Amino acid sequence: MSIFSKIKDAIFGHKKAADGPPPEIPAGWAGGPPVGTPGATTAPSPQTTAPVDVEQVLTDLSASKGNPDLNWRTSIVDLMKLLGLDSSLEHRKELATELGYTGEKDGSAEMNIWLHREVMRQLEANGGKVSPSLTA
Repeated sequence: MSIFSKIKDAIFGHKKAADGPPPEIPAGWAGGPPVGTPGATTAPSPQTTAPVDVEQVLTDLSASKGNPDLNWRTSIVDLMKLLGLDSSLEHRKELATELGYTGEKDGSAEMNIWLHREVMRQLEANGGKVSPSLTA
């Protein structure tokens, strides 16, 4: 699992797909049973999923862990620590590669600032609600 996926899953609260049975495909849909099959779902139930408020989740997590000293709003290292992930340079280099960072992967302030902003942008692109202050 990629490091960004671990970050996203920790914030969005998703479990790995292998943890449960595959989703049922409704009758008549590609890959699903034919319409009229006994016990088959005939239509998906409409679900509207509200975007995950990333800032609120992280604020709540910080409060529940009782560590107000972590500066997760600007620091990729502190964000990863808050989520219980390895924040070592090796893992940050791997994350930088995943997200397409083209500068020197040396743990510089430039790399770390870029990583934090790009993680927030990617969370937003993947269904998270992220305040502009976290992506600027």
